[in-house]
Amino acid sequence: MNALSDAALRRLRDAADEPDLTGTKYEIVGRIGQGGMGTVYRARDRELGREIALKVIRLPEGAPDIAARMMREARTLALLEHPGIVPIHDVGALVDGRVFYAMKLVRGAPLHELPTTGVPERLGIVERVCEAVAFAHAHGVIHRDLKPQNVMVGEFGEVLVMDWGVAKVVGDATASLGVGSVPRTDEHPEPTTGHGVVLGTPGYMAPEQAAGDPSLVDARADVYAIGALLRDLCTGIPDAARPDGSGEVPRPLRAIIRRAMAPDPRDRYADVTALAQDVAAFRAGDRVTSYNENLFERGRRLAVRHSTPILLVLAYLLMRLTFLAVFGR
Repeated sequence: MNALSDAALRRLRDAADEPDLTGTKYEIVGRIGQGGMGTVYRARDRELGREIALKVIRLPEGAPDIAARMMREARTLALLEHPGIVPIHDVGALVDGRVFYAMKLVRGAPLHELPTTGVPERLGIVERVCEAVAFAHAHGVIHRDLKPQNVMVGEFGEVLVMDWGVAKVVGDATASLGVGSVPRTDEHPEPTTGHGVVLGTPGYMAPEQAAGDPSLVDARADVYAIGALLRDLCTGIPDAARPDGSGEVPRPLRAIIRRAMAPDPRDRYADVTALAQDVAAFRAGDRVTSYNENLFERGRRLAVRHSTPILLVLAYLLMRLTFLAVFGR
């Protein structure tokens, strides 16, 4: 008997995993990708005549905790209505028991696949990520897995934070949003994260998150991860050994990255809004709070920021001197 090739085995496995959408209004168009909990498909909503993204747990006999996390991720997305967070349309279970949810189909590319752009554009992306994450934090949700693969830039420049599967909900997030809660079921109990379980991605996880104690993780873990995103965008070196990145990065920007990625959470920005404000200040040519510039640096920064009026004044003075030299005798 001839052994099947790896490619043939993958095709068979994909065919076996493809969800049976009997009884739903969806039909599979193609596969988009696969994550830790499930597979994401491009699907068509027959009733509305539009394409959506359908996330389905891979195997019906998968661990109950994975199904619970899928339901929890769906509830989290439903509670976070923000332009920078992908909206969810539907949630349910297939005939084989697999959990699924439908969400907006994002057309674009993840952050790490974007073509090279200028520094101002890249800093603008970081600011947009901060806006979405700050909204989530304000409603008691910490992402805990921010990385380039989980940030999508759409065809028209929209920036969306994806994959909230390991998000941590603190306080009564449902009540804070002023909407009804999604009832828990015996089939999908609320999952818990035990001590010693590490959730996140190396290179983007804060030290306290990598330690595996959920009680130590707060919103400043996301500050650390956004600092790592900023490092990647500024240096082009993912998971760089040095948090301040390349020497070619301007010192104030390196200081922002270094403060965001400080090993001790108390030394980081207090929240992502403060981080975004420093990034915006650097982009606008203003002073950033995390860098003590000297007199020469301040003068150069002001000269660059006000270059147009300075050039106009110099042009006027040069014209006056020329006029005096020619007609002043």
